[in-house]
This record gives sequence, C-alpha cells and structure tokens, in this order.
Amino acid sequence: MNIIRVSALNTNYIWILYNYSNECIVIDPGEAVAVLKILKRFQLVLRAILLTHNHPDHVNGVSALMQYFPKTIIYGPLETKNNSVHFLVSEGDDFLLLQKKFRVFHFPGHTLGHIGFYSAPWLFCGDTVFSAGCGMFCAELAQKMYESFVKIRHFPCNTLIFSGHEYTLLNVNFAISMLPHDQFIINYRNRVIKLRENNKATVPTTIDLELKVNPFFRCNNIDVKRSLNLSSDIKEKWQVFYELRKKKDLF
Repeated sequence: MNIIRVSALNTNYIWILYNYSNECIVIDPGEAVAVLKILKRFQLVLRAILLTHNHPDHVNGVSALMQYFPKTIIYGPLETKNNSVHFLVSEGDDFLLLQKKFRVFHFPGHTLGHIGFYSAPWLFCGDTVFSAGCGMFCAELAQKMYESFVKIRHFPCNTLIFSGHEYTLLNVNFAISMLPHDQFIINYRNRVIKLRENNKATVPTTIDLELKVNPFFRCNNIDVKRSLNLSSDIKEKWQVFYELRKKKDLF
C-alpha cells in the first residue's frame, strides 16, 4: 500500500492510500478537485472514503467524489451521518479495506465525535495531533482532548501520525517559546524551516518525535508549567494542557 499526500485549502492535507491494483482510499476530502486530479493522473479507482470528523474542510469534497465514483463506500463517525456515510463507526470497530485492516479510535476534543483510523504503523488522526501542536478545542472539551493525547501517546513509538494540516512551523515556534532551552526542539525547528523553504511537508510525524518536540505531550514538565506561571504541584494534567492551548491561541 502506498500513500499520496494532497495539499488543499491552503493548509489541509488529504491522504490517498492505493494498492497495486490501482484501487484507493481517500481520507478527509475537504475538496474534490485536487483529489480528482490525482486519481486521474495515477488512474486510480476510488473504493472508500474515511472521515475523521464533520468540519467542512474535511468533508466538503465527498458529494463531488461520489458523483464520479458512486460505488464508493464511506466510513465516518455519527457526526458525519449527513455525508452519505454507509458505515457509522466508533471506538473499537474493525474493518478491512483493500486487504488492509483498520481499527477505529475515538479521539474527542476537536469535536465531540472525532475519530481516528489506525492501520499499523499508520494513524490518521484528523485534527487531533499536529506536529509540535494540537487541534483547537472548546473549554468544555479540554479534558477530553487531553485524554485523546494520552491515548495516542500509548501507540507504538514508530507509529506514523498523518495529521490533517500543515501547521508545524507555527507550532514549533510556540514550543520554543515554552521551552526556549530545549536543544532538540531548536534543532527540529531548523529542520522544519528548511523543509518549508523547499515547499516540503513536515508530516507524517511519529509518536517518538512528538514526545520530544510537542509540549502538549509534556504537561508534567516543570519548565512547561513554569512558562505558564502555574504551580509546580498542580495535580490535573489536563488543566496544564488547557492553559497551554489558551497560550497557543494568543501566540
């Protein structure tokens, strides 16, 4: 199985998985034109669409793709039910597509019903984890978003995280503002700058890398707490996570 990254809508990434029979799966098609160009270029037949959540920039291409490939099977969480979804899936569901097994995980936070699709070693997590950052969430879902991060950090370290957006440079600059003396993050920023200067993507990333560069995975770090002016003995890590996101929103 191979993966094609499709850039769309300024910062979005749409992911296309295809096999040697030229059959493919599209994940989070926020628009159709860019996807259709790739399908035509590689002569791919669309067999399935996977949706992580119901935001327009992740689902708006579904109807147009269905016009060209009406036999396409769509999988998504309950919140995507109005997007011609054939199978509403939730935590723990397994299914087989193009001879590859997928498992569904619930990652609430960015939306309440947000899910991810895992097919080792690939994790398609939508707008949950970004390299060196996290997706936006409202105050009411702060604890759930933190719990989604805890769930993801327990995936194998070599897991490849396929995020829904290219936000890494801004995220890593924020990470350095929180941990200004962390040489690993500083080095990572230098790598990211070079990639972006050459119009290259910074994702997928890995669990192993994110545990080192992503402050949202380091809510128990004393330097993170100090940068947030929080007490070092604050007990609830999700509150540190929430304060970190509020700081990021103002960055």
